[in-house]
Amino acid sequence: MELVLETKNINKYFQKPVKFHVLKDISLGVKKGEFASIMGKSGSGKSTLLYILSTMDTDYSGELYLNNELVTGQKSQDLSRIRNKHIGFVFQFHYLLSEFSVLENVMLPAKKLAIKSHAEIEHDAMEKLKMLNIETLAHQRASRISGGEKQRVAIARALINNPSILMGDEPTGNLDSYNSENVFGIFKRLKEEKGLSLLVVTHDEDFAKRTDRIIQMEDGMIIN
Repeated sequence: MELVLETKNINKYFQKPVKFHVLKDISLGVKKGEFASIMGKSGSGKSTLLYILSTMDTDYSGELYLNNELVTGQKSQDLSRIRNKHIGFVFQFHYLLSEFSVLENVMLPAKKLAIKSHAEIEHDAMEKLKMLNIETLAHQRASRISGGEKQRVAIARALINNPSILMGDEPTGNLDSYNSENVFGIFKRLKEEKGLSLLVVTHDEDFAKRTDRIIQMEDGMIIN
């Protein structure tokens, strides 16, 4: 089975206030079309690992591959392009620009990538909003919509460049059970209908149990 994401022997240290070995020999792979979750107690290294996998943190030893291409050691502007094109990211907080409309927020990563025309980007953004049943919100200001709607807009934004993998850091951590269920349903549909790979850090056991695989972390190691 084809791997979208793979790591080989990733180690990371925090240097301050004292040297601390935060990630120990992490080797893992995420297959194409797989929906995997990462669980572990606070401080087990989950979010640190996710930031390395998303190419935002480059201070580690070991190797990171995306679509079988080695990304470790690439220049920061190349990493920025790889990240924008291949990785969608959904955080616990949606980080929408409140003065922009919903549509403008969704278009932003595609405008940054600058491969398509404005009209094409706008069309793609509307398609993503339709897919998530929020196209009626397109021209609302992002500050005017509900929390659950904001998280759906954040997912639409993460999908605008048709990434190879969608990563989430506690994407339901701020939502009530109804909206959490909604987000889970969206992720499952993306996997089943679009063949998208997903890797989600979560504290929510019910969420994790329904993913294809749980990667359990403890003290900076994968223990299963």
